[in-house]
Amino acid sequence: QVQLVESGGGLVETGGSLRLSCTASGSIFGMNYMGWYRQAPGKQRELVARISSAGSTYIADSVKGRFTISRDNAKSTVYLQMNSLKPEDTAVYYCAFGRTPWAPNIWGQGTQVTVSS
Repeated sequence: QVQLVESGGGLVETGGSLRLSCTASGSIFGMNYMGWYRQAPGKQRELVARISSAGSTYIADSVKGRFTISRDNAKSTVYLQMNSLKPEDTAVYYCAFGRTPWAPNIWGQGTQVTVSS
C-alpha cells in the first residue's frame, strides 16, 4: 500500500515563504500526475498545482506567479514552493498522486499552512 507523507507546513507571516514536500513510500508506477490541493475552513477542496511525469504543470490562477511545483522522480517526491504568501492561502494542503489528471488515486494526510496578517 503506497502512502504519501507531507512535510513543510507551518505558521508564516504575510509575504513569507514555505516549501511543502510529499514523498511516496512504495511503488508509484503509473502515477503520472502529482498535485497539491488545499482546503480552507468552510470551503471546498481545490486544486492548487499539478505536474505530470513529463514535467508539464498546471498552476491555479489564485497562486500563479507565487507558487511553483516540481518533482523528483528518483525520490518519488513532489514539492510546492510557496512565496509571497497571503492570509487567504491559509488552508490544509494535501498532496495527491494519480494515473490521470482528473481523479487522484492516493492522498496524503494533509499539512496545515497558516499565514498571519
